[in-house]
Amino acid sequence: MQQLKRSSKQLKLQMPITSFPSCHKDTIPRQVGERGVQMSGGQKQRIAIARAVIREPRILLLDEATSALDSESERTVQQALDKAAVGRTTIVVAHRLSTIHNADIIAVIQNGQVMETGSHEELSQDQNGIYTSLLRLQQMEITIGKEKPSLPCIGTSNYTSSCLKSTTSSSAAEQEVIEASQDGKRKTKQNAQIPSIQRVLLLNLPEWKQAILGCLSAALAGAVQPIFGYSLGSMISIYFLSDHSEIKTKTKIYALLYLGLAVFSLLITIIQHYNFAAMGEYLTKRIRESMLFKILTFEVEWFDQDENSTGAICSRLANDANSVRTLVGDRMSLFVEAVSAVIISCTMGLVIALRLAVVMIAIQPIIVGCLYGRRMLLKSTSKKAIKAQNESGKLAAEAVSNIRTVTAFSSQARILTVFNQAQEGPRRESNRQSWFAGIGMGTCRIIISCSYALSFWYGGRLVSNGLISAKALFETFLILMNTGRVIADAGTLTTDVAKGADAVNSVFAVLDRSTRIEPEDPEGFKPDKLRGSIEFCDVHFAYPARPDLIIFDGLTLTIDEGMSTALVGPSGSGKSTIIALIERFYDPLMGSVMIDGRDLKSYHLRCMRKHIALVSQEPTLFAGTIKENIAYGGPDNMNESEILEAARAANAHDFITQLKDGYETWCGDRGLQLSGGQKQRIAIARAIVKNPSVLLLDEATSALDGQAERVVQDALERVMFGRTSVVVAHRLSTIKNCDEIVVLDKGEVVEKGTHAFLLEKGSVGAYYSLVTLQHH
Repeated sequence: MQQLKRSSKQLKLQMPITSFPSCHKDTIPRQVGERGVQMSGGQKQRIAIARAVIREPRILLLDEATSALDSESERTVQQALDKAAVGRTTIVVAHRLSTIHNADIIAVIQNGQVMETGSHEELSQDQNGIYTSLLRLQQMEITIGKEKPSLPCIGTSNYTSSCLKSTTSSSAAEQEVIEASQDGKRKTKQNAQIPSIQRVLLLNLPEWKQAILGCLSAALAGAVQPIFGYSLGSMISIYFLSDHSEIKTKTKIYALLYLGLAVFSLLITIIQHYNFAAMGEYLTKRIRESMLFKILTFEVEWFDQDENSTGAICSRLANDANSVRTLVGDRMSLFVEAVSAVIISCTMGLVIALRLAVVMIAIQPIIVGCLYGRRMLLKSTSKKAIKAQNESGKLAAEAVSNIRTVTAFSSQARILTVFNQAQEGPRRESNRQSWFAGIGMGTCRIIISCSYALSFWYGGRLVSNGLISAKALFETFLILMNTGRVIADAGTLTTDVAKGADAVNSVFAVLDRSTRIEPEDPEGFKPDKLRGSIEFCDVHFAYPARPDLIIFDGLTLTIDEGMSTALVGPSGSGKSTIIALIERFYDPLMGSVMIDGRDLKSYHLRCMRKHIALVSQEPTLFAGTIKENIAYGGPDNMNESEILEAARAANAHDFITQLKDGYETWCGDRGLQLSGGQKQRIAIARAIVKNPSVLLLDEATSALDGQAERVVQDALERVMFGRTSVVVAHRLSTIKNCDEIVVLDKGEVVEKGTHAFLLEKGSVGAYYSLVTLQHH
């Protein structure tokens, strides 16, 4: 733990971690959520760096390790990385050349070949060199005045104390915000209804014909077993006849009867299972479509909860729908068949031999109990093994999905150790259960055998007293012998019914849930086009997963229509949160967000979002072709020329055409077949093809090299012209031409103005300090 704290402090990580509500100042127990969804981009990157440094490796590989950090954090982390690199081999991949000035050797690679090598000083002397041209691309043209020909270095402490105001909020205001969040959650829970099996059956109402045919064929299938027992008992009695010709004749008759019974059973079983299977598949399709449609309407807050992770949702769509199908299809079929078999068996037994049937029916509960107990013991033992497999499967899935990280940190042995530990406890429990299962099943067999012996003994007494015939004894015994087994089989369905009931609850918990942000509000305003003026009015906000951590406490901000506004500031200052509120991924707890003078809550959300395009910090590509991923942002009737034009504007066309399959190149799962810069350019093209009224860029060029960044930045500036643009950036060179720059810190606006205006404030200005930090 001490080593962990030391690594986190070195990388300026301790303060962000301990600021979370669930963290004590002396501990670091914080759940980051699936894929780190609870953390900002800079916080995630610092955690990843700390994970690498804590191992004290001999070889350190840094692939854009500080790309998501603001200037101040980058400098602090870079100093720590420089210290960590001393005495060990370090390979750094970087687009920000400021992070590699101190490298012993810099290799410039172009088109897969090493074009230049040397130190920063050596390469900078060649005015026509590739490295020098890259340096020029990244230099900001800063003019502060004749008295200030160079930019003095402003210390971190000066920046913090003089330039940025710390956000302070009263405890009463925080409590009000927290209570508002909790009230929303309580209302959501109160809206939930208690589902019933009847509602599930109503979902299958369109298949009522299959239901009738299935139930009828199941009832007839249930009659096969007692008829078979009756025929077998009669067949046995034939061999006690004295007339051989009569034996021969009746044997042929019963042989044909068995053949007819087999054909009848085959046809009835096919009809039975076909109809119930058809019902189940239609129900599964209907449930999955309804669940997915409903899930896609839920607010982002719902997906932030641990129980609604990607794996949990996929499990619901796959397993829960399948469990409901099993409950309604397979289990209903077996239940109808079992009820039919029990009723027909008891009726036939009572008609053939009343006294013997009464005794055998009376001992059925004992037989049923033994058979049921034996099956439950076997299921219990199997369940323990399945649980062990599930836990091991989760570990294996996590290891495989993060195989690059596991391989990079050589954690295979650790994974195998944890894997074995996960199986050790269930293995011991399984051995213990096996002893109980063996003793229990042996006892059940003894009791069942004793029950059959009692039936034979009593039946023999009835035959010897002339109360029933031997034929009646065999017929009744064989008819009722399997009745207990049928009832026990039906009894074991109770666990499946319980599972099915849980699945029903899970399904209807989704279907009955009312989203807190309705995307298809019929009364919502549907704009033909947005002008793009945006206004934050006294906005109070905290993420639902972290209600105690206030992000905004009375934020007021105006973004003029048709203007480009940049948001800058340290990591975690609320820049990406502003983007999320504009997209209405979340609603503010207090205050309002306005677009074109209307509250976002009054809009038809999906119509409004058609006029807004987002390029996020971590570009998301779908498992499809490049062409499909670009077209994803546009209308359905978009032609190929528009896709090509958007790709050219995003500087993506050249690298796409160099690929073997061009625009038909498969991107892979989450775009794994492409580099970070390529993915980001495709994401920018996807936004351009939408032709939005409001363009949101959240670190849109963070993964690009200097040359590609300049070309894409030129394209973005052309796209941004005439439309409202909100740009979140750590690289200040990308936002110097914006109409207005807003400096945020701890959820407050500390400065705003143009690039030149903010620089004129000199060393007392927050923006000036950020520029100085990045310039040096």
